[in-house]
This record gives sequence, structure tokens and C-alpha cells, in this order.
Amino acid sequence: MKRVITAITLLIAGITASFSATQAQDGDVARMVPQSDMQVKLSYAPIVSEAAPAVVNIYTKKIVRSRRSALFDDPLFQRFFGDRFSFGAPQERVQGSLGSGVIVRPNGVIVTNNHVIEGADEIQVVLNDRREFDATIVLADPRTDLAILKIDAGDEPLSSLRLSDSDNVLVGDIVLAIGNPFGVGQTVTGGIVSATARTQQGISDFGFFIQTDAAVNPGNSGGALVGMNGELLGINTAIYSRTGASNGIGFAVPANMVKSVLKAALNEGQLTRPWLGVRGQNVTGDLAASLGLDRAGGVLVDEVYEGGPAANAGILPGDVIMAIDGKEVIDEPGLNFRIATMDAGTEVPLAVLSEGFIQQRNATLALPPEDPARNVTKLDGRHPFQGVTVGNLSPRFNDELQIDPFLKGVVVLKVDGRTPAARYQLLVPGDILLKVNNVDVSRVADLEVALPENEDQYLYQILRRGRVQECLLAGQGRSYRCRVVQ
Repeated sequence: MKRVITAITLLIAGITASFSATQAQDGDVARMVPQSDMQVKLSYAPIVSEAAPAVVNIYTKKIVRSRRSALFDDPLFQRFFGDRFSFGAPQERVQGSLGSGVIVRPNGVIVTNNHVIEGADEIQVVLNDRREFDATIVLADPRTDLAILKIDAGDEPLSSLRLSDSDNVLVGDIVLAIGNPFGVGQTVTGGIVSATARTQQGISDFGFFIQTDAAVNPGNSGGALVGMNGELLGINTAIYSRTGASNGIGFAVPANMVKSVLKAALNEGQLTRPWLGVRGQNVTGDLAASLGLDRAGGVLVDEVYEGGPAANAGILPGDVIMAIDGKEVIDEPGLNFRIATMDAGTEVPLAVLSEGFIQQRNATLALPPEDPARNVTKLDGRHPFQGVTVGNLSPRFNDELQIDPFLKGVVVLKVDGRTPAARYQLLVPGDILLKVNNVDVSRVADLEVALPENEDQYLYQILRRGRVQECLLAGQGRSYRCRVVQ
């Protein structure tokens, strides 16, 4: 195992060599007291004057209907009092929120957070010079918490920020956060990069963030994290706080992820990410020891999708992915982030621990396949599943549904109200049908065959919340029960 540990050490050294070389070129700067008035008056103002006009305020409006009390709909209440109480009727009110955004194209393309504009009926963008424009949503991606907006400012080009290569950012780099905290107006705060690859924060599916201690508060969401070259390093997204105010721990979506979402919005209109075709787990300290590694890190492959990029590259269950494209892989979210920022068709080298040795595998990334076709179908007929919408699972469809890409079968997408399935909760969205009347269900076509009409009883199996349940509906709905079988 010494060879493994040595190989890993060399791998880590190779990954960090480029960063060390960059630092060496810059040289060590000695600490010293300012020697002149000019040094004392050093300022970030030139960077701010270039970057600030590209940061905008975003105001949203959403119409919210207040719920009417169930008392006023009670038949007994209406029998005596009728429906004369207008104060009990549903009322509409306008709910507003605020955030920030960054102009990334002179023609009015803006990047912000998805949570800033989610559910909004109106979106208004206010520029640094106080001009106001209505905005439309080009693309919203909850999985990265990013959204792309567009405003029409006429033929005049707007100030915009260039996106930096966020892989080059280093811990200790000075950064500026620009946004509209608490709605007080555009504000600039300064700090340093505290970490460059924060994962496991639960903020989004592709959790891989730049952490900074620059003050970021509510309203800063969607604003710019700017480097000392005036380029956009990331989009400020979240803070770690017990009070809602800044505690010096802020998280920004890296610019490289912004680039991939922006490219999809401008060129394709639909965001489809490439995949590697593996399912794995993080290598913990205990797993590392059992594998002969001297530290935690990497992704242990549990399953490989047949015919996928990883399978074609020769990766097998039990292998450990240690690095991708020369960048160390700490955990599965980090691996997913790296893949999500690449294009389908890209050939990437992978450093893989296999049979006790670090080996290189070259994988060509591809879009997740849609096999079988989703075949979204609303079931009809004289049976209990009438009004249930189902579809075939596939890696592509699963990715859109944000579920395990390896799941197979027929998934319940929607259940119409006022149907037996809704009334008795025979099925709920997210259920995966496995068997109906002892017929295995792997396609929608199988389900349609397995649902005879006017039967006295229906026996079926479903996968619900990770557990297999067997359910029996008998006597036209007079008897219904389920039990966990696995």
C-alpha cells in the first residue's frame, strides 16, 4: 500500500503544482509599513467604479391569495348566515421582495439567483444610474440557484462584467461584494476568499461554493463577488447566520458554473448537463483506511451505468475517482460540479484508484440518455388509477425530475383531484409502480395492459420514499390497505 499512498501524494502534488507555480511567480511580498502618502491612499475605488455600474437592484412582485377560513364554507354556517360575509372571502395582496443581479452582456443579459425571482409575477430591474426596466426570465435553474434575465435598454450598450475563471481563485485573495443589502441601496463590502470548494452546505444540488468573509446580507443575493482584476468571480447566494445578518461566512456560486448556465440560456434555451454515468459515495476516513489511503477524499464508485461514459472508460464498481481534469475530487458534490461545468463530448482524464494503483482513465462525457422514451401518459378507463399521469424513467428524465438517475420503471407524475387515486391516496406523485395484479411494470405500456377494467380487486406494489409497499384495493374501494414488504 505504500505505493498507493506515494501515488496519491504525487497526485495531490501534481494537482497543486500549478497553484504553487503561480504563487512563486508572484513572489513573496514582505510586510512593511506604508512609506509614502501614495501608499497610504491606495484604494479599491478604480475597481468599484468599473464594476458597480454592472450590478443592478432587482425588485419582484407576487400576488398572494389569503386563505378563506373553512368556517365560512361550512354548510351549517351557510344555512343560517348565507354567504354574506365578505371579510371571509379570499383576498389578494401583493408580496414584494428584493435582491441583486449582475449584467454580463452589454445587451441587457443579467445573472441573479433563482430564489430572488422564483414565483414572481413582475420583475423590475433598477440600474446603478436609477433607470428602471421590466425584466423577463430567459432561464431559471433551481438546482444551481441561478437565473438568467433579459431587459431591453434600447441600442445603448450597458456596463457589464466579464466572467473570470473561478478555478484560479486562491484562499486569501481579496474580493469585493457588491449588492443591495436590506434595500438600503447599492453597497460595496470587502474581504478575502476564505475557501474555494465548500460543499455539503445544502444550498443547491450542485453545492460547490466560494466562501468569503466580505459582509453579505439579505438583499445581496444575486449580487457580484468581484476580484481585484475587476472580473466576476461568483454570484453571492447565501450566508451562514443564526440571526439573518452577516457573520462573515458568505457563499457564492463560482463563475464557471455561471458560464455553463449562461451558455445554455443564450445558445440552447434548455439546460441539459453532461454526466459520467456513475453512482458513488464519499470516501470517509474509515473507508480511506480500508482502501489503503492516508486521508479521506475521492468518490468510491458503487454502480456504473451500462454503456455510459464511465463504463466506456473502463471504470468499475469499487474504483475510487481521485481527480478529474487534473483537479482533486474531495467528494461527490465536487465531482458533480466539475462535470456540470463541462460540455457533452468533452474528453476528460480521470485519476482513478483501481486495484491498489492510481491509473488514468479517459472518459468522453455525454448527455444522459432518454432510454426508454418518457411516454408521459394520463391513464383513463374504469379502474382505480383513472386520472393518474405516469411516465417512463430514464437518466435524462430523472435528471429533470431531480431524482436518482439510476432509478428505472414507471413514475407517478400527477394525480387528478376528485378521483379514487386522490381520495384514497392510492398513488401520490413520486411513487414508482413495480407490479400491478402480479404483472411486472417496467414501461407505461406494461401498466396499461395490467389494468383491466371493473375488477373487484387490484393488488399492486410501489416504491415510496425508498420503501417497497404492497397495497390491496378490494370491493370497489370499500377496503384498502398497504404493508411494507421491503
